[in-house]
Amino acid sequence: MIGHQPTGAIEGVVISAVAHEGLTVTVNGKPAKLAVVTEDGTVVAAGVDVAREVQAVAVNLYRGFLIGNGHLRVLSPSIPIKAL
Repeated sequence: MIGHQPTGAIEGVVISAVAHEGLTVTVNGKPAKLAVVTEDGTVVAAGVDVAREVQAVAVNLYRGFLIGNGHLRVLSPSIPIKAL
């Protein structure tokens, strides 16, 4: 897993990252959103908040790896969903 990781496996989709801007997604050149989708197709969250959370988890994992933390799993804590 160390070294260059292959990308570009999803046809028409470009996911890019800029350190000071975060993650962005395009589909066939048009802006798109990252989403969390359950197995039954329910969209739980989408958009900038998902992109920020994904970036934060990825950065925290990488930082832990670089400092030899031994923690190679980073979790995003769950915020309880309020009952309707």
